[in-house]
Formats: sequence, structure tokens, C-alpha cells
Amino acid sequence: MERFFEKYPLEDKVVAVGVSGGADSLALVYRLNEYGQKNGIKVVALTVDHQLREESSREAEYVAGLMKKEGIEHHVLVWDGDKPQTGIEEAARQARYDLIGQYCREHGIRILAMGHHQQDQAETFLLRLQRGSGVFGLSGILPVSRRENLTVIRPQLEDTPQSLKAYLQQKGIEWVEDPSNQNEDFFRVKIRRFLPVLEKELSLSVARLAGTAAVLSRTRDYVETQTDKFIRNNVRFWENAGVSLSEKAFDGQHEEIRFQVISRLIKKIGGKIYTPEADEVLRLCKNVKGGFSGCTLGGCEVFAFRGKIWIVPELKLKEKISRQKWEEFTEKHSQYKKMALPYKLRLSLMMSKPI
Repeated sequence: MERFFEKYPLEDKVVAVGVSGGADSLALVYRLNEYGQKNGIKVVALTVDHQLREESSREAEYVAGLMKKEGIEHHVLVWDGDKPQTGIEEAARQARYDLIGQYCREHGIRILAMGHHQQDQAETFLLRLQRGSGVFGLSGILPVSRRENLTVIRPQLEDTPQSLKAYLQQKGIEWVEDPSNQNEDFFRVKIRRFLPVLEKELSLSVARLAGTAAVLSRTRDYVETQTDKFIRNNVRFWENAGVSLSEKAFDGQHEEIRFQVISRLIKKIGGKIYTPEADEVLRLCKNVKGGFSGCTLGGCEVFAFRGKIWIVPELKLKEKISRQKWEEFTEKHSQYKKMALPYKLRLSLMMSKPI
């Protein structure tokens, strides 16, 4: 824990921790609380009751009892309402982050700690390899990342699940085994069952897989740095209404940088959690040039106009703005008065900055 925070220092004095009752998250909240007591950091434990199993409420109560005994502030967040019939694993994951994110926003908490460990990293690597992911996907779970209003930290990525369970056993703390971890309807569980075979037959251990992800994460860091540099120097943000960038500057970049730039801008302007499918972005990168009539992707409209690529939110409005309406708008927002702007950006500006 100390080594993690030497590399990634905490700036805030309050940290939320997602605690399910499993060994990994329980070990995290106890270890983080020990670190916090030494360094003046308050830990707030958050348990999401997905209400997908009859036992879930009892498990949340069990965690609440443990936290009370340890003197750790704890709250149970309930996922109410109807549950989807398909894609339940991803839906539950999204609900967990939504509920935790809402709580943190309402209480001014900016840092969330999650209990992912080395085996989670290895499983994620294989899961994304099966999906055909590139460097960004194969670099695995990041030790520090952003998710909407939160900085998400994962201090246990280098720890094995066995070491976390041993820590809890030393403290005399029991953990909850989630039966979904045995459900082979989930592809991640199939991968988990296959890991011992890889190690026995191919000497491809969990540590080796996680180490490969760590190596690839260095490449990811470099690509992200170059993407940041291009966006900083070549992309103009029209407040919240859209962005524009030079076709010439864009064409002069390596294919991977073009791919990352477009992916990131569409994610930002479209307001999505995830970037669009890689194949769709690659197709767009090849087509977006002079004469490109435009397309929609990720909640955005992308088109070319006067030597620039433009990305604006997808506005499903049939009404047209008149010249008079635009002139009224520019009287109030004079910085746009003499600019030759595409119609879709004008519309987006007027939507985001009403007269």
C-alpha cells in the first residue's frame, strides 16, 4: 500500500472504497484504513446491493457490521427497479459505478479505490485478447484512471488473491464468496478456470500475463502523451458545442494517433463513457477528408468543411435556424460574428448558449 501511494500520492484526505464483501475488497478497505490512520486520510466504505440474489441484503448488512466494528464510515447503496434480462453482468457493473459516482458527487468525494488484483489483471488481458483489442485494451486495468467525476485508484493490482486472503485470515476476518464467480455463463469465469491450465501446460502464469499488460501500458502511456500533444496543439474546442481540427495536420499523423484523436474527441463531445467500436473509428479515419459528406458515430456528427474536420453533438432537430436568428445570436456572442462556421456548429452553439 505504501509503495502504491509513493508512486501515486493522494491529494485528497477522503477516499471512498467499493466494498462488496469479497476478499479483495475487504482486504482493500482494511489495508487502506490502516494506511489512512497513519497518514490522516478518512476512508468511506460503499457497498452496492444489486438485489440480484436473495443473500445480497444480508451480505451488505454483514459488511456494515464489520465496518462498524472497525470504526469505518459505511453506506449501502441499493440498485432499485427492474433488472435487464440480458447483459446483466455489464449492467450490474454500470449500476455499481453509477450509484457510487452519485454518492461521491453528492458528498464531495473525488477519489474511489477499487479492489482489483493481479489475477483480475491477467483475466482482463485474456478477455481483451479474445476480443481482438489493441494496445489500449491489452494494457489492462490501469492503476489510476478517470471515470466521470472520479479518480479511480487500484492499489492492489500487483497483489495476488491468495495474499489478500492470507491477510484477512491473519486478522480473523471472513469474507463472502459470490456464487456468480462460479457461473460459467460469464466469459470471465471461463477464463478463470482456464488459467491453471495455461500455467501448467505453457508456463504462462498469472504473473506473466499481468506483467505483459504492464509492459503494454508503457506503450499506451506514450501514445496517450502524443495524443494529448496533438489535441493541445491542433484541436479547437468551441466551448461545449463541438471541436474542429485541420485536415492537413490530422493527415500528417501516424494512423494510431489519428485513431486515438478521433476516438477521444467523439467520446468527449458525445458524452459517452466508452469510445466507439474500433472498426467504426478506423473506417471513419480513412474517410474523413475533403468531400466527406459526414456521418454519425458515438452520439456525434462528424463532417469536413473548409479544410477542417468538425465534430459536434448529434442534434436531432428538423427546424432550421434563420439568418436573422444567427445574427441575433452573434449580437450577444460577438466572438462568432465574422466567422465562417458550418451550419451544424452554429446550431450546436445556439443550443448550448441560448440567447
